[in-house]
Amino acid sequence: MVRTEGHGAWPSPIDAALAAAHDGQPEFVGFVGDEAWWTEPRPTEAGRRALVRRRPDGTEQSVLPAPWNVRSRVIEYGGRPWAGAERAEGPLLVFVNFADQRLYAYEPETPGAEPRPLTPLSSVGGGLRWADPQLHLDRGEVWCVLEEFTGDGPSDVRRVAAAVPLDGSAAEERAAVRELTDPAAHRFVTGARLSPDGRQAAWIVWDHPRMPWDGTELLLADVREDGTFGPARSVAGGPEESICQVEWAPDGALLYSGDASGWWNLYRLDGAAAPGAAARPLCPREEEFGGPLWKIGLSWFKPLEAGLVAVVHGAGATSLGILDPETGEVVDTAGPWTEWSSTLAVHGTRVVGVAASPRTAPEVVELDTCTGRTRVIGAAHSDPVDPAYYPEPQIRTFEGPEGRDIHAHIYPPHSPTHIAPDDTLPPYVVWAHGGPTGHAPLVLDLEIAYFTSRGIGVAEVNYGGSTGYGREYRNRLREQWGVVDVEDCAAVALALAEEGTADRERLAIRGGSAGGWTSAASLTSTDVYACGTIIYPILDLTGWAEGETHDFESRYLESLVGSLAEVPARYAERSPVEHADRLTVPFLILQGLDDVICPPAQCERFLERVESEGRRVPHAYIAFEGEGHGFRRADTMVRALEAELSLYAQVFGLNVAGLPTLELSK
Repeated sequence: MVRTEGHGAWPSPIDAALAAAHDGQPEFVGFVGDEAWWTEPRPTEAGRRALVRRRPDGTEQSVLPAPWNVRSRVIEYGGRPWAGAERAEGPLLVFVNFADQRLYAYEPETPGAEPRPLTPLSSVGGGLRWADPQLHLDRGEVWCVLEEFTGDGPSDVRRVAAAVPLDGSAAEERAAVRELTDPAAHRFVTGARLSPDGRQAAWIVWDHPRMPWDGTELLLADVREDGTFGPARSVAGGPEESICQVEWAPDGALLYSGDASGWWNLYRLDGAAAPGAAARPLCPREEEFGGPLWKIGLSWFKPLEAGLVAVVHGAGATSLGILDPETGEVVDTAGPWTEWSSTLAVHGTRVVGVAASPRTAPEVVELDTCTGRTRVIGAAHSDPVDPAYYPEPQIRTFEGPEGRDIHAHIYPPHSPTHIAPDDTLPPYVVWAHGGPTGHAPLVLDLEIAYFTSRGIGVAEVNYGGSTGYGREYRNRLREQWGVVDVEDCAAVALALAEEGTADRERLAIRGGSAGGWTSAASLTSTDVYACGTIIYPILDLTGWAEGETHDFESRYLESLVGSLAEVPARYAERSPVEHADRLTVPFLILQGLDDVICPPAQCERFLERVESEGRRVPHAYIAFEGEGHGFRRADTMVRALEAELSLYAQVFGLNVAGLPTLELSK
């Protein structure tokens, strides 16, 4: 029997602990011999990333016990943290341990073996960090990206492709690490990929102030007999062309994903050794065959031995397909999945990736290209509650200012046991994703279900600047951050109210990181929302531009806002910290105390301004020890979710049973 109760009062089996336990997703799939391996989150184990292998009998096994945490901190967002190879004596694993950022080697099937360090520690600044390892057993090396701090400042850093000996000789000796690329040539590098004949290496570079989705270059160098690189030359890319991945085809051609056409498409460069060789597009479409390089070592395509290419592609949503480079035809895999992540691995005729849908959380999926059969092989989705409580999303396109399209996913309140009175409209929370060069995928998220199953709607907005819709769409945010994102979120919220989907008086906004910026900017520059949740945000553009963040994004504002030297007034105009006096509605700030990307100092400065105004704006600030940029611990996520719901309950007048009350300063 379906009961009628007010929004927010609907009982739900999806509590905060359940949502927290299912947060995160598998990443960085790979093969070790015939076995598929990947990393996956452990929220209840202090948020560590475990490395998991699928044994021949189909069972899953954690390769390393706690507290080993397989996660890199290169460019702070990290990158691929492991590589493995099968040998006669058993598998060899190399991995980055989060706690000390050292690279380790481990033979998991050798009795009594323990991880042994391959790289030294450094007491300078953030130390030595490693990402995107590539094992070369014949050379006795693992090639990686090395990030080395040269001082205590966040920008006192150098990055190179480097070769680490597998014999452990560099474990205490930095000089034993062989640098492959010139650290003075470029600020950022990806891992070097060795050609099938071992004679060439290819990698991607970029420099401040560009971000990797703005402009990168594909470099190529000969590999000498002694293993050193010859002079590097640029073969593709530039200031206004983003190349996000490069791989070698089995026949020695270079494959890469670049957006010269306005979309990340695949290209083949034959005769890569010849200067001026022309690249050939393999499947020119207004779709993305790539994405933003937020982490080093992401993969949207992988060449197969037979000459075909496995590809993750699409506009908005993504599919896994097999591309025939000769015909340009793509055959997509069958299955329920609507979103494939930027991680692929191939072995023989097998392809492994990570996929999800609005009814399933991310799981590890294998495709047999011979039969076309797909199957879940890891992190299999299992409904922790009756799926009737899951939201039923709608893919919508709204009209924004100047007639521009705004893409969004709308999650109306939904419960199999309760409905609201006919004369009421539901409250809605607009979710602004991070990045801002990011994308909100259409997948099952129990954090969203936590709200919708209680009668609160959610609108995820892929505002102008989001990826997945081509370069023109993401370039809308150039010098318009704090304008276009704020306008697009407001346009969606107001459209929902105008069409009778949402209650105009009960709209909220929330977001983390860049989404936290959009939330705060929305609360200080519009009257659309009754409250907001601001999570590890950017709040002070000037402070951020003058050293209050890490090196990777330290010049990001030059494209998002403009040069601080040229438009300083714009930085003040748009910063929420400069407009604390405009805040009139309750808000909640959630912040990790170990966050070096969006440091607590910004929140503290913002709150000082709010409280110094002498006005009584109800608010709360919760800071979490041991958390950085993105919450990973189950207890943190539980408290954060319950605090957020309590804010909405108090502001919207919702009767939520059994919820700890968030104390708001007044």
